[in-house]
Amino acid sequence: MSGNALVPVNPTRPPAIRRPASRYNLVSENVTFTTREDVRERLPDILGKALALIWLDKKFADMFARDPQAVLEAEGIVLPENTSIEFQKPGTDRPRIVVYERRPNSNFKLRILYLQLVMMAGR
Repeated sequence: MSGNALVPVNPTRPPAIRRPASRYNLVSENVTFTTREDVRERLPDILGKALALIWLDKKFADMFARDPQAVLEAEGIVLPENTSIEFQKPGTDRPRIVVYERRPNSNFKLRILYLQLVMMAGR
């Protein structure tokens, strides 16, 4: 502690801890999902940003294709333990992100949602 500080701060307990700025800014603050309804309601917006980045950034696309959940966790997004994400068709023009929920004591996966960008032209 400094003798001439206006507000003394204990160095072992800083007043606020900030997470490092994420590289891709999928979310503005850490997000922890706890329920399927929460995942269905809020995750599509985040995954929509990720899908757009996949089209624009080859390095991000490669990272996301290898381990989508690790990429989301690095961005501060935590999914429920029974939720998994798959990145399908990584080498095509129409990649897809699928979110599954695994039932307890079962190998069966229930698809919760999927996202796929589609470009359309009108005349």
